[in-house]
Amino acid sequence: MSQKMSVAIIAGSKSDQPVTDEASKILTELEVPHEVKFLSAHRNPEGLKEYVSASDARVFIAVAGLAAHLPGVIASMTLKPVIGVPVNVKLNGLDSLLSIVQMPPGVPVACVGVDNARNAGILAAEILALTDSGVAERLERMRAAWR
Repeated sequence: MSQKMSVAIIAGSKSDQPVTDEASKILTELEVPHEVKFLSAHRNPEGLKEYVSASDARVFIAVAGLAAHLPGVIASMTLKPVIGVPVNVKLNGLDSLLSIVQMPPGVPVACVGVDNARNAGILAAEILALTDSGVAERLERMRAAWR
């Protein structure tokens, strides 16, 4: 497996760190190189754009609450897969969930359940496993352990 970073986990605020930590934990367990960044689509759009365009990540995980624009903004900046994780800030996370899944045609964002960054990490690993047999083997072992 390449030591280049495979997954970028981005959240708009440090307050989302408990959620980003869940994605990071599963990716660490699967030995998938990744990093976590806190970049707001609203407060630092240029910084976000610079990061996304320069990143060698193959998959992005975007953690967002409230209006939850971050996953869609990232998707508008790249052709790489973006997985949105809605955060339960208000309305039991339904506002965030709908903001993430209701993207316009041509700018898709995959979406996992509210606060379910663990599944986002697994989905990112599944995407990588399409071309990385090491990740595929580790996913197989992980799933076997869950049975």
